[in-house]
Amino acid sequence: MTSELIALFEYYEKEKGIDRATMVEAVEAALLSASRKSVIGKARELQVKIDPKKGDIKAIAKLIAVEEVTHPFDEIDINLARRIKADAELGEEIDVEVTPKDFGRIAAQTAKQAIMQRLRQAEKAMIYDEFKDRAGEVVSGTVRRFEKSDVMIDLGKFEGVMPSRERVNTEEYNVGDRIRAYVVAVENGARGPEIILSRSHPNFVRRLFESEVSEIADHTVEIRSIARESGYRTKIAVHSEDDKVDPVGACVGLRGARVKNIVRELNNEKVDIIRWSDDIREFVTDALKPAQIRSIQINEDDHRISITVDEEELSKAIGRRGQNARLTSKLVGWDVQVDKDESAHEAFEARVSEAAHVLMEHLEISEDMANVLVTSGMVNLETIATEADPEEIADILEISQEEAAALHQRAKDKFEAQASTA
Repeated sequence: MTSELIALFEYYEKEKGIDRATMVEAVEAALLSASRKSVIGKARELQVKIDPKKGDIKAIAKLIAVEEVTHPFDEIDINLARRIKADAELGEEIDVEVTPKDFGRIAAQTAKQAIMQRLRQAEKAMIYDEFKDRAGEVVSGTVRRFEKSDVMIDLGKFEGVMPSRERVNTEEYNVGDRIRAYVVAVENGARGPEIILSRSHPNFVRRLFESEVSEIADHTVEIRSIARESGYRTKIAVHSEDDKVDPVGACVGLRGARVKNIVRELNNEKVDIIRWSDDIREFVTDALKPAQIRSIQINEDDHRISITVDEEELSKAIGRRGQNARLTSKLVGWDVQVDKDESAHEAFEARVSEAAHVLMEHLEISEDMANVLVTSGMVNLETIATEADPEEIADILEISQEEAAALHQRAKDKFEAQASTA
C-alpha cells in the first residue's frame, strides 16, 4: 500500500497538479472511514496519519491511562502508558499507535475506491478554483469524446463540455480535432464543477476580434453591438472616439487579413462589419447593406422601424432565410420591418385604369376588353388606329374579324376627329 500511495501521489501531483498535502488529507479521511468498519475503529478518538514522503500509514488512538483497564478500546494500563510517555499520569490522554499488522492490506481492499473519490473531489475543487474567474475567455482544447450530442473537450489538466445548444449547426467535430471555444460559465453543480464551452455564443466572435485587432484590445476601437446566427452570419457594429481611426478599416485589416483570420476560425461564417452611429437612420441603412433603401419610417415610441425597398432589392434587404433583416433588428435593438415599395406599382395601376377608361368611352367596349387592350400595349386611340390592324385586335380580344374591323374603324374615326380639332 505504501508504494501504491506514493505512486498515486506522484501521478496526481505531476499530471493533475493537485497539491500533495491535499491528497494526504483526503487519503487520511478515507482510511479513517474505512477503519471504522474494522476492530481498530472502536478505539477512542482514532486518527490516521500518513507520511507524505514515505507513504507510511499509522493509526493513532487517544487512550486514557488507568490503574486497571476495563474498556480496552478507551483505556491503557498506566505502566504501558509510561513506556510510551515516561511522565504519564493517571487520567492523562496518551497517543497510542494501534496500527494492525494487516492494516495496509485492509486499507487497500476497503479504502481504494473512497480514496479515488476524495481525490476526484479535490481535483474538481481545483478545477472550480482555477476556472471560476475565466468565464468569458477563449480557450483551446482537443475533442476527446462525445456524450450523446455533447462534445467533451480536453483542456489539458481539465475537461470542458460543449453542450449541443452551444454547438454550431454547420460544424462537424471529430475526436482529436483541435478547436477553440468560449467559456460561457463554470458551474459548481451537484456532480462537481463543469466548464461550459461554446462556439455559437456571440461573445466568441467578440473575443476573436479582441485578440486579432489591436485597436480593439487597447480600446481605441469599441465593439458596440453584436448579432449572430452561428454558422451563417454575424453583424458587428464598431465605433471609435478618435476621428483619425477608421473602426471598420481597423477590423478588416490590410487586404482584409484580420477579418479573414476570424472568418477562417468561424469556418467561413459571413461577417459584416458596420460603423456604429447614434443616428438610427444612418445605422440601419449601413446595417442593411448591400440593399438600397427607398424610405424609412421610425416609430420611437414602439422602437419600430418600417423600411421600404424596390422589388429587386427586397431579397437583399431580407437576406437568406430572413437573416439580414433579423440580424439588423438584433444589432440596432429595434423591430425592423422590411417591405416592398408599392408606390411605383400603384402609379402604374392608376395609369392602366385611366387608359382603359378612355378606351371604354371612345370605343364603346366593356371594361374587361379595354383592360386587355391596354395590357397588350394598345394604350390609346393613336396606337390602335395607326399601329394595329383588325386581325391583331381579333386575336387579342378573341372576337370575330367583323367585330375587330368595326372597333378598329371607330378608333380611326375618333383619332382623326381629335387630330382635326387639335
